[in-house]
Amino acid sequence: MSKNEKKQPKKPILNPYWLYGSIALFFIGMSFFGGGKSLGDNQNITISTFERYLNDGEVSEVTIINKKTAQVTLTQKALSETKHKNAVSQDLLGRTNDKGPHYQFEVGNLEIFQNKLEAAKNNNIDFAYDFKTVESRWLDVLISFLPLILIIAIWLFIMRRMSGGGAGGGGAQIFNIGKSKAKLFDEKTDVKVTFKDVAGLEGAKEEVQEIVDFLKNPTKYTVLGGKIPKGALLVGPPGTGKTLLAKAVAGEAKVPFFSLSGSDFVEMFVGVGASRVRDLFKQAKEKSPAIIFIDEIDAIGRSRGKNNITGSNDERENTLNQLLTEMDGFGTNTNVIVIAATNRADVLDKALMRAGRFDRQIYVDLPDLRERKEIFKVHLKPIKSDPKLDIDFLAKQTPGFSGADIANVCNESALIAARKNKRSVGRQDFLDAVDRIIGGLEKKSKIITPEEKKTIAFHEAGHATVSWMLEHASPLVKVTIVPRGQSLGAAWYLPEERQIVRTEQMLDEMCATLGGRAAESIIFNKISTGALSDLVKVTQQARAMVTIYGLNNKIGNITYYKADQGEYGFTKPYSEETAKLIDTEISSIVEHEYKRAIQILKKHKVKLTELAQHLLEKEVIFKDDLERIFGKRPFEKPEEPEAKTKPATTKRKATTAKKVNSTTSKEDN
Repeated sequence: MSKNEKKQPKKPILNPYWLYGSIALFFIGMSFFGGGKSLGDNQNITISTFERYLNDGEVSEVTIINKKTAQVTLTQKALSETKHKNAVSQDLLGRTNDKGPHYQFEVGNLEIFQNKLEAAKNNNIDFAYDFKTVESRWLDVLISFLPLILIIAIWLFIMRRMSGGGAGGGGAQIFNIGKSKAKLFDEKTDVKVTFKDVAGLEGAKEEVQEIVDFLKNPTKYTVLGGKIPKGALLVGPPGTGKTLLAKAVAGEAKVPFFSLSGSDFVEMFVGVGASRVRDLFKQAKEKSPAIIFIDEIDAIGRSRGKNNITGSNDERENTLNQLLTEMDGFGTNTNVIVIAATNRADVLDKALMRAGRFDRQIYVDLPDLRERKEIFKVHLKPIKSDPKLDIDFLAKQTPGFSGADIANVCNESALIAARKNKRSVGRQDFLDAVDRIIGGLEKKSKIITPEEKKTIAFHEAGHATVSWMLEHASPLVKVTIVPRGQSLGAAWYLPEERQIVRTEQMLDEMCATLGGRAAESIIFNKISTGALSDLVKVTQQARAMVTIYGLNNKIGNITYYKADQGEYGFTKPYSEETAKLIDTEISSIVEHEYKRAIQILKKHKVKLTELAQHLLEKEVIFKDDLERIFGKRPFEKPEEPEAKTKPATTKRKATTAKKVNSTTSKEDN
């Protein structure tokens, strides 16, 4: 569209309310001007006043209108008197009207009033009276049609409300409820996100770019007989940039791009979802080549036939069936490509995942060190950061963070710096933001008794000591006894990336997790409820070793895990004897690692106490403090800067799970 076309003012559209108002004024005017002449308020008199004027011979004529209202015309002699100065009215042009009528009143009982007039006649009072019927036909017609007019007006009002006043689009109107709600992006739409704004995700960008390139230059691929995939499914954890990648496709593609969510197909009316699917593909085919992006496709793409309560023929399955037909049916247009995103690919229907529909499954993983550095560069652009800020350092401090997490870190650091009245965002602000996101907000005002604080310090020191002494436990980053979020203390670890996990690695992690309760038992000869989250974690790990991964000798190489039904589904796939054996083995593993943690802490009790005292004094300790007390770990591996690492986690992941009603309970780290 040219600039001249954009500047052309829109032609005014006739507002229908002007038409409604004109019709109403017409009927009102006809009701006024079609009947008798109306007088002012000062010309209304009572019947007794009229009788006095009549007996004084001041009345020349009386006209009874519709047997209800009497209009009185005075004689010329009476009009000259002062008491009748208000009886003369003026018209709209200011001309005096002295011909009458001059007064009016309600007659009441017509028969009695007529008898009074006859009596005045018999008394030789000179006046004339007459009866007159005035019909207001337009007003009568209006009143007769008023109920119908009101019904039509209310119906029009409801229809306009349901259509969103014209702003909701075709899909919002009651008569267009089966229309698609997809938002169209094309060359006329200002979409500013491009592939340059998507940091990292090189593999995913390459595959999506190929789809965009095919729509721009199809002969490049078809000349060799190749066919572009009909669909691409973006799969990955939340916050990794799946929707952002789709926005970049909309910004890069010079073809129509239809964007909507899977929930847009869901409606309370039967058949609406399938109708919207048909309308969506109809619009896309009319504008082909085109791209359709369906975000959160698991809202309609769940596996069919597994809902035994409502049956298989429900509305969601009808919508999915229509989607399957449109993507690979007799009427499929190959120039329409479907891109979908989900973080729950395991629940999608197998028919939706097969080749010919979603040919490619693009896994959007958490960013590695290099990709996190690129993401930081993107999100630091609008932030006034310190020129000396080391982006490499920030990328190393945020292992396992998604793109959304990094964006949150940058925003949180800016808020922290503003709270401190700084002119720029520095390194410490970013570290505080990372701690805030991982552990929660510091609650230094929380009242903790000295005894409780000492228990928390030894609990955290126990975790740190055991993890430092075990080869396969995650290395420590930071320990604090300042309350954060729902926990009274927290410890940050840096787990290394493992594609497979061996038995000894899981056992070392369990032993380090139980180090907190073991330290309480050794130092105070008592245990507390503060280890709830630790117990939840080790119990889940031990159960996974026995029932899922086949890492137990007595159970053997058997797994009871079903990918499509979670861990067990609705029934346990083993006998009661096996259930008892599983419980015994889980308890045996946990107790063995607990005793192992106690042995390690007894061996290093002096250093454990020194570490706890240092923690009580400083409230926060770092890796350097452990190296000073225990020395370097002999099995420490050299740092691999490009290796992907898992999230830096607090030792207590299940903080929410360990909320205990007891007032004496202490949520451990």
